[in-house]
Parts: sequence; C-alpha cells; structure tokens
Amino acid sequence: MVVDNAAEGSSGDQQKSKKALKKEAKEAAKSAKKEERRQQNARTQDEDGEDYSTGRYGNLPMIQSTEHVSRTFTPVHDLTESLAGSDVWVRARLHTSRAKGKQCFAVLRQQAATVQAIIAVGETTSKAMVKFVSNVSKECIVDVEAKVVQVPKPVVGCSQQNVELHVSSLFVVSAAKPQLPLQIEDAARRDEEEGDGLHIRVNQDTRLDNRVLDLRTPANQAIFRLEAGVCRLFREILQSKGFVEIHTPKIISAASEGGANVFTVSYFKGSAYLAQSPQLYKQMAIAADFDRVFTIGAVFRAEDSNTHRHLTEFVGLDLEMAFKYHYHEVLNTIGDLFTQLFRRLQKEHVGDITTVGQQYPVDTFEFLDPPLILEFPAAVAMLREAGVEIGDEDDLSTPDEKLLGRLVKKKYDTDFYILDKFPLAVRPFYTMPDPNDSKRSNSYDIFMRGEEIMSGAQRIHDPDFLTERAKLHGVDLEKIRAYIDAFRYGCPPHAGGGIGLERVVMLFLGLDNIRKTSMFPRDPKRITP
Repeated sequence: MVVDNAAEGSSGDQQKSKKALKKEAKEAAKSAKKEERRQQNARTQDEDGEDYSTGRYGNLPMIQSTEHVSRTFTPVHDLTESLAGSDVWVRARLHTSRAKGKQCFAVLRQQAATVQAIIAVGETTSKAMVKFVSNVSKECIVDVEAKVVQVPKPVVGCSQQNVELHVSSLFVVSAAKPQLPLQIEDAARRDEEEGDGLHIRVNQDTRLDNRVLDLRTPANQAIFRLEAGVCRLFREILQSKGFVEIHTPKIISAASEGGANVFTVSYFKGSAYLAQSPQLYKQMAIAADFDRVFTIGAVFRAEDSNTHRHLTEFVGLDLEMAFKYHYHEVLNTIGDLFTQLFRRLQKEHVGDITTVGQQYPVDTFEFLDPPLILEFPAAVAMLREAGVEIGDEDDLSTPDEKLLGRLVKKKYDTDFYILDKFPLAVRPFYTMPDPNDSKRSNSYDIFMRGEEIMSGAQRIHDPDFLTERAKLHGVDLEKIRAYIDAFRYGCPPHAGGGIGLERVVMLFLGLDNIRKTSMFPRDPKRITP
C-alpha cells in the first residue's frame, strides 16, 4: 500500500493552521476586552479627576519663603463687572461650600468681602477636583485661579453681587480644623428679637474665648476699621488745630489721680503702678510750653466693675490745651473736634456703619453743630420734671444719665451733648472752682446716647491753690509732690480731658456692650486671650 505523504502533511498543516487562527482569534478577543477595560478605566479615571486636572488642585506645601513667585492677586472687593472675562488669582478663605452633582458652589471671603465661586466638571476641571474642593474645610485659606463672569441675577448673600468666579485651579495654602468652635455664619447672624425663627446664637463668652474666629465676621471687621478711623481722625483734626502728639509713661511712681484703683507692679526692688491717666504728663507738657498736646495710649483702671461699659484696660484719647481767658475756649475746641469727627465718620466710613447695622440694627447717630452745651442746674431741672429726686450737688447716677439722654434727645433731637458746671463737691481736688458760684466748678462731661464718654475740666495751675485744695480733700501731699512742683515755675491756664475710645465707638454705633469694641477686652473676670 502506497501512502500519499504529501496529502497527509497538508492535512496536518491545515489542522495546525486552524488551531493557530483560533488561538489568534482568542488572543485578539482577549486583547479587545483588555483594551475595552483599559478605555473604560481611562474614562473612569477621567471622571474621578485623576488625570487631566492633575496639578490644578491640592494642598500646597507650607510657605517658608523658599522662592519668589511673580503673581498678581486681585482683592475680592475689586471683583466687579469691569473685570468680566478676565482671568484672576484670588487668595481668600473658603467661607462655605456645597457640592451638587458635578458642581461645587463655594463662597470665598476676604475680610468683609465675599464672592461666589463655581467649580464644575469641564475641560480642565475633573470630577476628582470638584470632589476635592467640596471636602476642603471651612475657613481654609485658598489660592484660586478663575475667570470673572458677570451674572444675570444678583448673587444674594455675597458682597460682590454682580459677578461670580468660574474656578480652574484651587490650592489650599493653610488648612483649618474641620471642627470649628463657632460657625462664622452664626456669629454674623442679625441681632433680632427672639421669635425670628432663628434660634442659633453665639453668646459673648463663646465669642471672646474664640476671639480670632469671632473677629472674622463682617460686622467685627467693620467695627475695628471704624475704630481705627476714630484714632486717625482724632489725630488729624487735633493736628490741624495745632496740637502736638506726645507719648507718656505707663509705669508711674504714684496713682495718677490720687485714687486707690490702680494696678501695682513689681519694679526692681520696689513697686510701681500702671497709669490710670496721662493727666500729670499732659499738664507738665503744657507747663513746658507745648501749648496744645494730645496722646493716644493704654489706660488702666483697677475697678471691679462688671458692667456693659467698663474695662480694666482701654485706649485713652487724651488732650490738654492752654487758653487765654476762659476754659470754654477749650470746651469749644473739644466740641468742634467731636462734630468734625462724627461728620467725617459718617462720610468716610458709611460702608462700615452699614455693615455693622446689618447685624446690629440701630438708629443713626444724631448731633448738632455747634453741639448743645447744657449747664448742670438745667439738667437737674429736667430730671426733676421727669420725677427724679436729685439734690443740687448730687452727681448723676447711671440711670439718671440715661434718662437725661432720652430727655435731651426728645427736646433737642441730638444724641450728643456737653454737660457743664458740675458740682464742685463731686469733682477731684485739681478741678478749678467756679469763681461765681462756690458750689459749682469749671468742669464738664460729654455724653453720647445718654452715656458719659469724656470727663474734663479747667485744672488748677497755681501751686499754692492746688496745695490748699489737696489738703481740703485729704490728699497726702507727699504722694503728689511732683504734680504740684510742675506748676512752681509758671504755667498757663489750661483745661482738657480724657476720652475712652472703645466707649465712643460703642455708642456711635449703638452697640450694647463695650466688649464688642475692644479687640481683646480686659475686665475683672477676663485676662485672656
């Protein structure tokens, strides 16, 4: 039997070829599935933002001044329609954020200015980036690259209402803890009557215990900008009137005003005191021919007063001025100082006043120009007519002052007035008596909204008369020897007074507690933070 080896070989090759084709087809299918899975994974990665947004978001390393970066940042309050279409960088705090599908709506805050920012999945913004931004904690400081876009409707709740930011990059510069001891939104909530439906309130102690957070609210930002404005205007107005700014010691050898309410401090091998007032040094400057002086600085009062208007440390705005013949030359200067200051505050800080009013509603501060000067006997008569029992030589109690303020507002339509010619019996030994009435003095208090914000007088500038008055008040002459000696070489007649900065701001804005106008208040129960 003859075997056809060629045919047999051909059949084997065909079987082999079929197996190879089958194997190749199997491999091809496997490769196709693998490629499909790879593409699916790629699509998933794109959706998660792990690919094309890399380098556009994340946590920056701690800035330690290792390099110079040339980058211009735009302040939030400058984000207006004029910048629509522009690309900007902004550094701000993440005030709030809310994820919604493939978008995250955020509010960025820089001091009191806020703007809405939108992070949405797009060509440069991945889902992973949106997810990252939505998980950034409130109050983190972030750098944002974005396009300014004009909006068709005002963005309610933001100061920049006509534009929003479409974010392309966002980096965390400084992280905040996820759990905050108070929410900025709660601390900034409008001060309404109970029953407004919003019962979330941040009490005073919680605010002060977490003062750094509390100070971030728009109202607090505005309060302290206005407070800085008071200092600036006090300085500018007095300098325009020929006053010279001086700086006085805060560590002194004896009580400034002869009283006991002083803080004693260790001073090497002995003791010293924190100054209750710069009065002695202001008067010494007048005796040294400076003629008109003022000072701005800390004042310390060791009074155990836990009221809405007392602090143990506050900022004193003090002035002293020589005059020619009558202390009203000084009183009129002080009155004009205040009316100029109020007018310029209402003009130059209208935005701050409005911002504070949005949280703490109050009537606009009213004043007369020139200011009302009311003599003490006339004030007593008004109080008696209102049913108050008060003697001719009695001092005013706090309730009396508040009632008088309401009576004056009703009769004269002013929140600001000067009360002149106080009873001599209730004033310090260095106050000049009224030459025409032995029961009166050449002294005055100044009031805002029914509360005293300045006390002043003509000072006794004759050393012998000053000694006589000190003895009459039982003052230890040795403790005030330096004070009396300051007038032994001739001193012009002069008058002045001291103003409490925090109290002025509190009453101008109509706030209910002086701790709202002291950045880090000190009282008998608080010496921190």
